[in-house]
Amino acid sequence: MLPAGLVGHARLRYLGTSAQKARLVVDLIRGQQVERAIATLRFTHKAVSGEIGRALDSALANARVKKPEIDVDRLFVKTAFVDGGPSLKRIRAAPMGRAFRVQKRMCHVTLGLAERPLPRPPAPRREAQPGDAERQATAAAPAPRAKKTAGRPAAAKPGRKASPAPKGRTAKGRGTAKGSRGGASS
Repeated sequence: MLPAGLVGHARLRYLGTSAQKARLVVDLIRGQQVERAIATLRFTHKAVSGEIGRALDSALANARVKKPEIDVDRLFVKTAFVDGGPSLKRIRAAPMGRAFRVQKRMCHVTLGLAERPLPRPPAPRREAQPGDAERQATAAAPAPRAKKTAGRPAAAKPGRKASPAPKGRTAKGRGTAKGSRGGASS
């Protein structure tokens, strides 16, 4: 289901590639300006990018027909998704009279364009009211600081227990060298 507020959309159905491969390309253009998305598709080294580029051109043409006064520079790719389609089951010859199954996958690509809203003018500044200075002073007051725990050992921190290390073991859990019991050897 397409979201409301789209200016133009296009569906490319039964595209002869897997949905996973098409999603790699569609993810590149989602949320981008239309002109930038067209440039991205033109220079992407994927075989499916040409087909998706044609679908984007179709969505742009649909937007111009639906709303002739539209500003193309404000259009962006709002919705872009890929659904799996049917698979053609084929057989490939294998050694010793056997046959392997081949699935030729298809997918459906949907692109939707929307128009970015015009930037709002800045709100007019309101005049100072009595009592504003007091509100600003309380808002700017620093919060009380927490106690420092950086200098304490791990066992002294609240909520932690000190676990003694097993004797005769190193950090990796292996025993010490043969003949020495944790002491320096000479």
